[in-house]
Amino acid sequence: MSDAKSPSALAELVHHVRKTREYGQLTDAIPYTRFMGIGVENLAGEMLCRMRYTPKLIGNSFIPALHGGTLGALLESSAIFELLLQTETPRVPKVISITVDFLRSGKAQDTFARAFITRQGRRVANVRVEAWQDDRTRPIASAHALFLLAEP
Repeated sequence: MSDAKSPSALAELVHHVRKTREYGQLTDAIPYTRFMGIGVENLAGEMLCRMRYTPKLIGNSFIPALHGGTLGALLESSAIFELLLQTETPRVPKVISITVDFLRSGKAQDTFARAFITRQGRRVANVRVEAWQDDRTRPIASAHALFLLAEP
């Protein structure tokens, strides 16, 4: 799959993925998510983001622990994918603000995230995201984000 270089190409791809639920086509088309190893998966009927572990994600090699920036990227990407796939916004939502809470160290393993749209207006949406590894009830990071949506 080629990169979604133009807004119209991305809009067509998002529309296709909304219908087919072939999430990998969307994440593969975005160079940043490919580089970070972030993908969208349907696990047990739920749309989750997974950041596949690679050594380049480590920030503290003594522990080793995931770099906080990689967790922030996972949280933000998860929120954006949730908005793209669950709303009718024709373009990628723009971040107005995001607050990330780092709750515990992320281990050298795959990390999952789930985003929830807590409020959606015509132009703005609030999204809450949690990331975890072994135990979903023990998140390693969470975020609250505010996004500007494109007019439909």
